[in-house]
Amino acid sequence: MRETCVIVGAGQCGAQAAASLRENGFQGRIVLIGEERHAPYQRPPLSKGYLAGELAPERIELRPASFYAERDIERVLGTRVEAIDRAAGCVRLADGRTQGFDKLLLATGSRPRRLQAPGAELPGVYVLRTRDDADAIRAEWAPGRRLAIIGGGYIGLEVAAVAVTMGLQVTVLEAAGRVLSRVTSPPLSAYFEQVHRRRGVEIHCGVAVTGFEGDVRLRAVVCGGERIAADVAVVGIGIVPNVELARDAGLPCDDGIVVDECCRTADERIFAAGDCTNHPNPLLGRRVRLESVQNATDQAKAAAANLCGKARTYAEVPWFWSHQYDLRLQTVGLVNGYDQIVERGDRARNAFALFYLRDGRLTAVDAVNMPREYMACRRLLPQKARLDPARLADASVPIQELM
Repeated sequence: MRETCVIVGAGQCGAQAAASLRENGFQGRIVLIGEERHAPYQRPPLSKGYLAGELAPERIELRPASFYAERDIERVLGTRVEAIDRAAGCVRLADGRTQGFDKLLLATGSRPRRLQAPGAELPGVYVLRTRDDADAIRAEWAPGRRLAIIGGGYIGLEVAAVAVTMGLQVTVLEAAGRVLSRVTSPPLSAYFEQVHRRRGVEIHCGVAVTGFEGDVRLRAVVCGGERIAADVAVVGIGIVPNVELARDAGLPCDDGIVVDECCRTADERIFAAGDCTNHPNPLLGRRVRLESVQNATDQAKAAAANLCGKARTYAEVPWFWSHQYDLRLQTVGLVNGYDQIVERGDRARNAFALFYLRDGRLTAVDAVNMPREYMACRRLLPQKARLDPARLADASVPIQELM
C-alpha cells in the first residue's frame, strides 16, 4: 500500500514541500490541503503589484494546475483541517471527512493579529493576508478617498505606497516611536518616514488606536481623544502563528510549533515548516520564528528531504525584502544586537546600504537599491569574519574584495 504524506496548508511553504517531496524521490501519495479556495499563490504581491491592479490572479499563482497533475499531487482546496488524531493517524476536515496519513507536514502559516478595539468589525476595516483580502481592499479604493493604515511595518508602508500613488489620502498610525521598529534601525526608519512624507503620506508615531467609529460603515479612527476621518482602514499590526492544530494534538508550542533542526516535532511522523515554526538556527545561535518567503521556501525543502529519510539540517541565513515606490529594500540577517552601523553609498540618490556590526563582525545589512551589496552579504554573513569599517564604507572598494 502506498505511503501517504498529508500537507496541511497550501501556501508558499506547503506547495514547495509538495514539489520538493517529488524532487527527493517520494513515490507515495501526496495530499495538499488548503483552507483557501484558490490554487497556491505568492503572498508578497498582495501588498504591492497585485493590490495596485498590475498583476492578474494567474500571475501570482506559484505553479500552474498542470504542475500538480504531472507530479500526482492531490489538492484539496477550500477545506479546513479541524483536528489531528495522532493515535488514528489521520486529520479531520471541517466537512466531516477524514484523511489518513503515514507522515504529516504542518505548513499552517500565520494569520493577521486583530486589533481588539470597539468598531473593529465595521465594514471598511480590513486586514491584508489573503488574495480575497486584497480584492476587497482594492474594490474600496478611489482617488480622493481617505485611507487609514494602522501599523507602520512592511505591510503598512507597502500599502501606503500603493494607495498614495493611486490618489488616496493616506494616514499611517504607528503605536511605536518609529516605523519599521521591529525590523530595522532608527536611521533606516527615519529614511523611510521621510520618503513617505515627501509623497504625501501622513505618518503619526507613538499613537494608540482605541477604536473605530461609524454608523453602517467606517467613518473615523479614534486615537485617544482624537478622531481621524477615514473611509477605509487597513490593520497591519503583525501576525500570529497558527499553532492550534499542533497544540490541540498535544505537540509542544512556544511562539510557534517547536521543531528540531530537521523540522521534526515531538512526534516523529509529524513535521512543521514556515511561519508557524519555532526552530533552532545554528547561524544565529538561538531559536527563532521567522516570517518570510525565504524561510517558508527553504524550510519546506529541508522538511521534504527529512520526510524522505535524507538527513538535512535547516541552517539558512534569513533574508527579507520590501518594495515601496521605486525603492527595493533587501535585508540579510536580523537587525538587532549590533554595536556599530556602517553606511555605504548615497542616500540622496536612494542607493545605499547600512551594515550592522557586533564586535567588528557583520550581523545584518539593509540595502536600498544596492543589489550587489545585498548578494555579497548573503555570502559574507555566515563567514562571521571581521571587517574593516573604513573599507566597508568606501564605495570605491568593490564589495567582492571584502569577501
